Amino acid sequence: MCSLLDPVQVVGLMSGTSLDGLDIALCEFFYRDNWHFRIIEAATIRYSEEWRKRLRSLPIATAEVFAETDSAYGHLLGREVTTFLNGLEKRGFEVKPLCVASHGHTIFHDPARGFTSQIGDGAALAVASGYQVVCDFRRGDVGLGGQGAPLVPIGDQLLFGDYDGCLNLGGIANVSFMREGQRFGWDISPVNMALNYIAGLKGLEYDKDGYSAQRGQLIRTLCDYLNDLAFLKMDPPKTLGREWFDEMIRPMIDLYKSSPDDLLATLTYWISDVISAELNRFFDPQKRILCTGGGAHNSYLISLMKEKTRAEIVVPDRLLIDYKEALIFAFLGYLRLQGLPNNVPSCTGASRNHSGGAVYLP
Repeated sequence: MCSLLDPVQVVGLMSGTSLDGLDIALCEFFYRDNWHFRIIEAATIRYSEEWRKRLRSLPIATAEVFAETDSAYGHLLGREVTTFLNGLEKRGFEVKPLCVASHGHTIFHDPARGFTSQIGDGAALAVASGYQVVCDFRRGDVGLGGQGAPLVPIGDQLLFGDYDGCLNLGGIANVSFMREGQRFGWDISPVNMALNYIAGLKGLEYDKDGYSAQRGQLIRTLCDYLNDLAFLKMDPPKTLGREWFDEMIRPMIDLYKSSPDDLLATLTYWISDVISAELNRFFDPQKRILCTGGGAHNSYLISLMKEKTRAEIVVPDRLLIDYKEALIFAFLGYLRLQGLPNNVPSCTGASRNHSGGAVYLP
């Protein structure tokens, strides 16, 4: 352990369900009266098309291919960390991370059946990078009866307490906020997981600024189907995974023979509706909500949400939009090495606080 008063560097790695790429952030943390942080430098490493296909197809691969990919992905992460840090040193940065904290890439997430799986073998990552590694954050929470998600609320609480709530628009939208001394948080709906899938039907990586969505027409029958999804009526704690999207939403998207623009118009409108309705249940007009994640760059989606939401939605600078989750997983890794709790049972449903994450030495 090191003193909480001394600034400590940690590398945070995040790979989301939208398959945008690997986010790497060199962060700094210290505690004086409250927690302070700084994102020193960050980058997104786009996946090659080969890796995109590999990650996308892994849920239906053999056990042998799964094990091989877990190891290969860990080595890939280690190489990318080395390249990133070496580049910073060449530019004159002082680089001395305590550890690498890696979320990994989620392949399976089914806490109702007691399991979750994020690939990126920690031993391979430690050897390839030369740093100790903290990873596999979710399984401890699931072992304690929790959902294994969302894990970000502990960072929202300790690093972004000046806001009344935090909203992340990644592959999946999730929210967290304080009520009566407790932190609450849960998943709301898919965002980029759905929008990027439809954009792919047009040969696009994503719908920049919602341009295609603005050209499309609303498909009312699809909206009605989406509004009737059982997940929307469930009480928290609750989480979503790609399996749910593939089972409940993707087949309906594929069923409609409408243009991708109409599908994007419908899903963008529906996503803004669902998120705004959830926020309006808990936030009045005097409240401020920090909004980050790739979806925060979708100016059309943000404009729809601002029209429908009573509270103020605050979109910060690009660095925080893109790397807040990598920052927070760096923070979770630091808390783990300090032996401090890094989950919020009121958000995940776990039976108690714990300090989650497996530690590997190089």
